[in-house]
Amino acid sequence: MAKRETTRKPSTRRTKAAAGESADHADTHAAPAAGGPDVAAPEGAAKPRARAGKTVPSRPDTPQLAIELARSMHDDKCSDIVVLDVRGKSPITDFVVIGSGTSDRQMHAVIQNVRKTGDKLGHTAWRSDADEQSTWLLADFVDVIVHVFEPNIRAHYDLEMLWGDAKRVEWERPEAVVRNRAGLRAGEVTFDH
Repeated sequence: MAKRETTRKPSTRRTKAAAGESADHADTHAAPAAGGPDVAAPEGAAKPRARAGKTVPSRPDTPQLAIELARSMHDDKCSDIVVLDVRGKSPITDFVVIGSGTSDRQMHAVIQNVRKTGDKLGHTAWRSDADEQSTWLLADFVDVIVHVFEPNIRAHYDLEMLWGDAKRVEWERPEAVVRNRAGLRAGEVTFDH
């Protein structure tokens, strides 16, 4: 009986490993979407992820999206809202928005309104999620990730400390100036005689 010759094609893992590239990181070096780097990705498509320390340009309206999502959370009575600019520090997202809710019902309404706000601004939430007890809810817009926590769970995970070196972004509306009981701005003094 004659011996049959077969040609075996080398596996992709071995080829990439032989080229000096780790198989685990092969997808992080994938080529941009068809059309080259100058062609914008389709609306709602996931952006290419950078390795830690590297930056991938985000859409120019991403900072405004983070600010508007924070304002939406404020309108829905979330407290202690923080917007963190993690560009160049996180390979996952560009902005993190964190807020505290008062009840699971209110927190679900916040996430629902955040998704609607994103849709109005042309950013569809890629995913939203909640833990089993609805103490940590999340909406992922790829460039911006929104977290709504129950206050004790927020203190436990302390994402602000995790991103302690990230720049905080001002999100409050200019007309939302804090006033004291007399209706004066901080530092204002009036004497009526």
